[in-house]
Formats: sequence, structure tokens, C-alpha cells
Amino acid sequence: MSRHTPPPSARTRRLLALIPLLGTIALGTACTAAEDSPDPALSTTAPTTAVGSTNPTDQPSPSASTQATIPTSAFVELPSELRKSPRRATPVADALPKLCGNEFGTGGRQVTASAAMTVTYKKADEPPTNVPQGMIHQTIFTFDGDGASGYMGRLRTAVEACPSYDQSGNPVTVKGQALPDVGDEALLLTLTWAETSLNGERTGGDASTQIAVARVDTAVTVFHDQGWEGTSGNPAIMDRALRDGVRTIDAWQR
Repeated sequence: MSRHTPPPSARTRRLLALIPLLGTIALGTACTAAEDSPDPALSTTAPTTAVGSTNPTDQPSPSASTQATIPTSAFVELPSELRKSPRRATPVADALPKLCGNEFGTGGRQVTASAAMTVTYKKADEPPTNVPQGMIHQTIFTFDGDGASGYMGRLRTAVEACPSYDQSGNPVTVKGQALPDVGDEALLLTLTWAETSLNGERTGGDASTQIAVARVDTAVTVFHDQGWEGTSGNPAIMDRALRDGVRTIDAWQR
């Protein structure tokens, strides 16, 4: 005698119908979770920012400490009677001079830090209401190993290859000379060009300004004097800033 199996109840039929659907939902959830989870091999860490600006052509060496800093106290400050406005931070790329090319931005991978500041100066006997006489941009590089000496050597070679260059159609001559008794080694460049008025007309005279570079142990400082609105700089103020700046860096390094 055959047994008769009763048909499933309506409740049982509904439960059986849900089983495949629940399996599909679980599988879809598992796939979504796998797609949303980041691959550990692809995760990145936010880059650290070193104190002090670094020239793009002078990135720190892999062995350099990320804590290398150049404090404000390492930069020269002019005496109050010569200071038209306080020194201010300046991007290194804007502070460094350019002659025939990138002669001053060739620190290479041995640079551990770089920073720059600018001070606007006036004549000591002029009232504060007068226009400034010029600006001095000072850049400081610190180096690993013998990088500072290497920088000075490359700079001398580059300057010798650039006796003159064109600046907005006006030829500029470059004359270099060694500076004894300034830091461990120093170089002074004098730039001379035909002076022009504010509207670009030749005045019949010459204008000149200076760039000074000095090495102090493993640091190099570059001073760039710019006369106000294309006029001549002040060699006496430049010389004072350079010598005071070298002493300031020497004191900072001790």
C-alpha cells in the first residue's frame, strides 16, 4: 500500500522559496565587501612635509633627516637704520638669481634643507618715507657629506661659462672674484648693464648689482642684491649683510 505524502503547507512553500534568494543576497554582499576593501599593497601613506622650503631641483637625499630645518635665526637681519621693512620668507626659486641658466639651483641630492628670506633696505640717512634703495634675497642650503664643496665647485664652473647674458634685450656682463676671509670659501659676482629709465630708455650710464655666495662648513648661503626698480644695488650694505650672515650661520651651526 503506497503512502501518500501530503502537499507542503503554504508557510513551508514560502520558506523554501526564500532559501535561493537569501543565498544570492549573501553572495552579492560578500562580493561587494571584497571589492570595497582596499588592497594592502595599494595603500599609501600621506607624505611628510619637511620644515623649510626645498627647491624642486634640490630634493633631499634619501639618507637625509626629514627633521632638517633652517630656522629664521640662521638668516641675517640688517640693523634698524638700514632696514626699510623686516625680513620675510621667500620661495627659494624666487630668491635665487638666474644668469645664463640655473647656476645657483644645482645643489643636487645632497641637499638636506633649503630656505630663503628677503629684506628690503634703505640708506641710513634717509627718512622711512623715502622709497627703498633695494632688496637682498638670502638663500641657505644645508648639505650631506661634501655636498657644500661640490656646490661651490659646480657654481664656479657655471659662472666661468657665463661671462654675459641677455636680460630683456639688455646685455648683462658678469665678473667673478674670490672673497678671502669670508667663511670657508666665498665668491663675489658683479653684474653690470646699461642703465635705463622707468620707461625703458637708456640713460647713458651703467647700473650694477652683486651676488655673493659663501660656504660655512656644510652650509652654503647665496645673497642676491637687487636695486630698487632696476637701479644699482649698494655694495657696502651687501658686504655687511654677507659678513654678518656668515657669522650668523656659523653661530647657528655650533
